[in-house]
Amino acid sequence: MLELTELLTLRAKLARAEKEARKAAAAVPPAPRPPLPRTLALKPLHPQREAELDGVSTDDFSLSRAHARLRDFVYDAQYRICPHAVGHARAEGFLEPDIIGVLLSGRVRAVYTEERRWLVCGYFESGGIRLPLHVVVQVYADGLDVVTAFVPKHPHHVISRARLAVMLRYDDQKLQHRTALPGPKAGSRGRGKWKKGA
Repeated sequence: MLELTELLTLRAKLARAEKEARKAAAAVPPAPRPPLPRTLALKPLHPQREAELDGVSTDDFSLSRAHARLRDFVYDAQYRICPHAVGHARAEGFLEPDIIGVLLSGRVRAVYTEERRWLVCGYFESGGIRLPLHVVVQVYADGLDVVTAFVPKHPHHVISRARLAVMLRYDDQKLQHRTALPGPKAGSRGRGKWKKGA
């Protein structure tokens, strides 16, 4: 019983010390804020690019809301990876865990409001090299579907709705991929069936 009272006494002392430290910090006037950096003037978009991005929401508010919903869906396991996303993954050299890693660590870069789709940009690692990966998800009230995933040519470029539609039409086709067997590469003089000096 004596130890319990000592512990309570120590906690009370600690609470009083913290309260006094907060009062002392509040009494000191705050340091002047440094001047805000000047914002860089962005180049105006090309008119064709503006027309392409019509209907694509890239404002911070909608992206942050989409990002929070995306994390909730993934943490609650309310997602499904579609077969053509798996086909793309195998054809381009990444796996389903890489897609889930992008959903967890990537950022929502564009919200396609009419199609209820989001573009999630992130990275995956292959052979010690960090590569960009874009994932397109279809959003429903109770979860999301991973529609497609691809390694982009221009990683920091938001794709237009027209380009997304072309990609999804392409995804409706059967993607061809094969698994290579381990062994010597074609044309190399490694360990093969032939003996040296024969």
